[in-house]
Amino acid sequence: MIRTIFAVILAAIFLILSLPILGVEWLIRKKWPHFGEKSGFRIVQAGFWLVKLPMGIKLDVIGRENIPDDRPVLFIGNHRSYLDVILVYPLLPHLTGFVAKSDFLKVPILPIWMKRLRCEFLIKNDMKQNLTSILNAISHVKDGVSMFIYPEGQRATGPDETQLMEFHEGSFKIATKTGCAIIPVATVGTRERFETQFPKLRGGHVIIEFGAPIEIGQMSREELKGIGAKVRGVVEEMVRTNHEKL
Repeated sequence: MIRTIFAVILAAIFLILSLPILGVEWLIRKKWPHFGEKSGFRIVQAGFWLVKLPMGIKLDVIGRENIPDDRPVLFIGNHRSYLDVILVYPLLPHLTGFVAKSDFLKVPILPIWMKRLRCEFLIKNDMKQNLTSILNAISHVKDGVSMFIYPEGQRATGPDETQLMEFHEGSFKIATKTGCAIIPVATVGTRERFETQFPKLRGGHVIIEFGAPIEIGQMSREELKGIGAKVRGVVEEMVRTNHEKL
């Protein structure tokens, strides 16, 4: 429980201290929009890194070299824990927005940062708003900003970490409508660190792997059919392989 308390305290300290920074960032973005977004991205990455410190997590990262350095991509990952975003966000090399659940809008201060970093929100049973969010995400990719989405739509809570839920095909419109590459992301070990004994945090081993780019722009219309199931298969295979290493 001590790990959880320290992590929550650090998160609260970061959010409170970031309030004046948000004002400075707003002024910077007015004059230098690109620099303002980039600096805000690095600040939030540093905040997540700070929150991770007391968790006692041994993090192994595989395949960061698979992330293209010269173009935006769509990151597609499995989702097992609230820790997933905290651990993966500091690893991303360039500005990336998340397509996230609207629950994050209830957290003080955090939604301001998220909106400034091109994050979009999905609201349960609100198809119109969710379509707007996906269309906005498509626009962000066209602007050169990568996006990250968990196409299962929620955290998988089953006891078998190697079993993924269905990937919603609508999540992949961000790639099919822009032609950007998909980077499959597999995270293993996070459920055992937090969800299995919530609200306690338990230190231990976590592996995050970035797979080879899946080049959507080079696929035919026929090949794109069922792309969600195909990417799910890639992520699931990485999850199974890395789960054996824990």
